[in-house]
Amino acid sequence: MKFQPTASHFINGEYVEDTAGEQIDVIYPATGEVIAKLHSATPAIIDQALNAAKAAQAEWAAMSGTERGRVLRRAADIMRERNRELSILETHDTGKPLQETLVADATSGADALEYFGGLAASLTGEHIPLGGGDFVYTIREALGVCVGIGAWNYPTQIACWKGAPALTCGNTMVFKPSETTPLSALKVAEILIEAGAPKGVYNVVQGYGNVGASLITDDRVAKVSLTGSVPTGRKVYAAAADGMKHVTMELGGKSPMIVFDDADIENAVSGAILGNFYSSGQVCSNGTRVFVQKGIKEVFLNRLSERLATAKIGDPLDEDVNFGPMVSENQMNIALGYIEKGKAEGARLVYGGERIDGDGFYMQPTVFADVTDDMTIAREEIFGPVMSVLDFDTEEEVLTRANDTEFGLAAGVFTNDLTRAHRIVAGFEAGTCYINTYNLAPVEAPFGGSKMSGVGRENSKLAINHFSEMKTVYVSMNDVEAPY
Repeated sequence: MKFQPTASHFINGEYVEDTAGEQIDVIYPATGEVIAKLHSATPAIIDQALNAAKAAQAEWAAMSGTERGRVLRRAADIMRERNRELSILETHDTGKPLQETLVADATSGADALEYFGGLAASLTGEHIPLGGGDFVYTIREALGVCVGIGAWNYPTQIACWKGAPALTCGNTMVFKPSETTPLSALKVAEILIEAGAPKGVYNVVQGYGNVGASLITDDRVAKVSLTGSVPTGRKVYAAAADGMKHVTMELGGKSPMIVFDDADIENAVSGAILGNFYSSGQVCSNGTRVFVQKGIKEVFLNRLSERLATAKIGDPLDEDVNFGPMVSENQMNIALGYIEKGKAEGARLVYGGERIDGDGFYMQPTVFADVTDDMTIAREEIFGPVMSVLDFDTEEEVLTRANDTEFGLAAGVFTNDLTRAHRIVAGFEAGTCYINTYNLAPVEAPFGGSKMSGVGRENSKLAINHFSEMKTVYVSMNDVEAPY
């Protein structure tokens, strides 16, 4: 399979190149080899993309919601037909196992296109009757040109999670993927054109942080949607605020997962595995602080270790493999550095903790026990396969400790006591909560965080409000009175 794209950028319905931009090497995480070379967007490329999006927006917004929705639903169908091809590309871009990308990446992108495409025709205002015959009506309007800034862990999904609601509302988009995973978004743009989207409706430009900064601060841009880290989010939010732009921020977390002693152990261990080791731990909503009630601590740790020993680590293109490499050497080294901090601060290494010899950026799934709330591995987001297990005694104590973080993206609880489960999630300071499961994100449900983990919500009907605004029209059926 060929991984070198036709050109680095996709603007106004076609591939565009400008080799004057800084080179971006696309590295396959399983081997460390360079599989493609792209170029970061020059100011001329950025200008071209924004002009294309601006020029296309009025025509796209003027189409009926039914027409726009039809395009998105066609794109979803094409994406599903090409799921294997897109999944193989995603595996090379990210290193995630094909077993995972086949069910979690292009498919969830297609879900977003289908869901929002289905909503498009239903987007209306309302009629508000008033006394004396006057009334108000509202008109839902597009914002204009939207900029999407993607992360490297779910490049196809994020390109669609941002693009689908934006396009549904009549906006156009300029999307900048992470420079680490630049390939998949180009295919999303291709597919949208093939599905009938007018040229310029969805554009992709590559680049490093300076490209994102240029997009965010441009006067042609009405909305910025970022998936990324908290430090990046702070900068983007501040820059967008200067131009009074609409923003959605889907940032990081250090999410708690609470396991009570009456929980089903197998389910709790499954939740902990999904919340720490899926995508080699590179998921923003991961439940990396696992609070286990003292009475079942050793049973939990023993069963977790037994099941981690059955993980199949290897070539991510082998569909039997279920644990792949880290996305980059840098990200692997960051995670390995946190493991050393955990050891140095007195946490007990229960499982893993080493880099795996050979090609690629592989490391073992890692579990620390006897972790205390003040340890670095319990405070900072690692974004790698490193789980911290903390002890607790009582419900009141663990809820206070679970919320003792600047983050508030996700939280989960495992218990067979249903009233306690609902009490706990009511008390969680987090935007996305789970009872007896973890890390599921269906497009029908809102996804996002509170506190430092973000602003706004992705997916669900709520996302429509983040990509549109309401115009209010007061209609008088009476004479106008004035005091003089």
